[in-house]
Amino acid sequence: MTKSPRQVVETWVERFNAGDADGLAALYAEDAVNHQMTQDPVEGRAAIRTMFENEFAAAEMTCLVEAIHEAGDVVALEWRDPLGLRGCGFFTVKDGLIHFQRGYWDKLSFLKMHGLPIE
Repeated sequence: MTKSPRQVVETWVERFNAGDADGLAALYAEDAVNHQMTQDPVEGRAAIRTMFENEFAAAEMTCLVEAIHEAGDVVALEWRDPLGLRGCGFFTVKDGLIHFQRGYWDKLSFLKMHGLPIE
């Protein structure tokens, strides 16, 4: 049975919080696009896996759900992290897989909170 779009995003949060790049990648369609507005779009499941591997190696991240809103194939995720950063993501989910994701968050605040170099 195919999971609802909301269930896919709830699973995404669980795997993100576990630092599971392989598990996250499995939630994306082969030709999916992940576009965090602070960065260039990442295209394809393999590239999305690599993106998550690199991000998990660079910083400890936790997604605390504020709200999840589902409207057909689109799910909006409002989140915060334990350090106070807030953001939101929009997921287009079809046939149980994420086909498109767009995220909005403050990259400068993220880099400062984690002591990472400012680009």
